[in-house]
Amino acid sequence: AQWFREGREEIEDEARPGRPITETASENIEQIRLLIDDVPHITIEEVQEQTGLSHGTLQRIITDHLNLKKAAARYIPKDLTDFQRAERVRICKQNLAKLQEGTWRLCDIITGDDSWFYHTQIGRKSSNAAWVRRGDSPPTVVRRD
Repeated sequence: AQWFREGREEIEDEARPGRPITETASENIEQIRLLIDDVPHITIEEVQEQTGLSHGTLQRIITDHLNLKKAAARYIPKDLTDFQRAERVRICKQNLAKLQEGTWRLCDIITGDDSWFYHTQIGRKSSNAAWVRRGDSPPTVVRRD
């Protein structure tokens, strides 16, 4: 009522400053979803370069609309198959039985040093982080010894 008393005749709202609603449009959400599905390790800065959206908008879309979070990779000592794990347990039980029976002494056990040669470079913790859905487990990376 005050605006009409002051001489305003239009009933539509005038343009106001603030966050445009079009940035969180479904097209932008889908574009970001595709980028993250293609490269789960992508950073917000890289998405920002490709989409032209602001950092805050991207953060809001990723966390609120896509329900994702950035999770650091979980390091595991070795990437063994189920058969390899079972074989290690079998051998250890066999060695323990020989020690308990007295057929072996502790000084009879010989150990060796393993050398690992890697075909890929394991990056920093931050570069191994990936976008995962809330409640999902983080990706795993085999730890270098």
